[in-house]
Amino acid sequence: SGGSFKLSYYNEYKSYLRMVSDAKKRCVRIGTHSGTFHCDEVLACFMLQQLPQYRDAEIIRTRDLSKLDECDIVVDVGAVYDPVRHRYDHHQRTFNESLKTLTKGKLDFETRLSSAGLVYHHFGKDVIKAVAPDVSEEHRDIIYHRIYKYFMEEIDAVDNGINATEETPKYHITTTIGGRVRALNPAWNDAVQDADGQFHKAKKMVGEEFVARINGMVNIWLPALKLVKEAFDQRFEVDKTGEIMVLDNGGCPWKEHLYSLEEESDCKGQVKFVLYTDQNDMWRVQAVGVQGEGFTNRLSLLESWRGLRDDKLEEVSGIKGCTFVHASGFTGGNKTREGVLEMARVTLKEAASS
Repeated sequence: SGGSFKLSYYNEYKSYLRMVSDAKKRCVRIGTHSGTFHCDEVLACFMLQQLPQYRDAEIIRTRDLSKLDECDIVVDVGAVYDPVRHRYDHHQRTFNESLKTLTKGKLDFETRLSSAGLVYHHFGKDVIKAVAPDVSEEHRDIIYHRIYKYFMEEIDAVDNGINATEETPKYHITTTIGGRVRALNPAWNDAVQDADGQFHKAKKMVGEEFVARINGMVNIWLPALKLVKEAFDQRFEVDKTGEIMVLDNGGCPWKEHLYSLEEESDCKGQVKFVLYTDQNDMWRVQAVGVQGEGFTNRLSLLESWRGLRDDKLEEVSGIKGCTFVHASGFTGGNKTREGVLEMARVTLKEAASS
């Protein structure tokens, strides 16, 4: 009986080992390189884990090709780009893909892709759907384009050593998302070199920012588009020139929407001033900036008003209720809607006559 018991125990143990082995074989694995981690593969891994097929995947950090061969999908290592085999590396000499090349010109982004950009190209819309399932397909396409332009492209460019400008920067920017990921790598003199643990910290940080960008688009940017379009369509009711726009809900992001709407309507540069209420329910007039030129305005408030406040500003401008005009002339305030409207109209009239 003792021999039977031992045989039974042995068979159960073998069965257990087989089960563990089978479970390991069934476990989905995402492969990426070991050693110093960067923002691109960190984000690539995060995006993949938002998808049902990779949600519970184990991340294998190694440069051992035999171990990478066992992975279901590999990013940023292996010197192979082959979407059929789910291999997404960009380091090989022959790789020179961008969203423009991969979409055959449908998207006009020419920046060379990193592993993050490759994963975004192949899985990005599904990732957005997983993060924001209630978004329409039309809006998903808009989000996809904007997230690449204002989040992903920077990561691709930095990882490929592409500078944002050919000019010499006037100061150092060290707090970018890539810089913060880099800072999470173990220091050379750390007593415990927990690179894998730090990798997952970085993945959490980058993932939270990525999701926040998508949620910001869904909950803030897209609703603002509706408001700005309504204001844009009604601008001739505000002033016959069409150069003044009034936003009923102050504080919503309007600049990018305005530029797009003007371009769609073939009237680029038309709107000079936007009127809205601030957080204190005071009316503001803001000059519209020249697109892509930082602090340059299409038309600034009158030079003679700049830097003045309250009674002195009322005296010089001849407009009741004035509260201030910024020293640069990009914005000013008044107690009433009629007051800021008059400030904008007087500025337009002066510009037209000069």
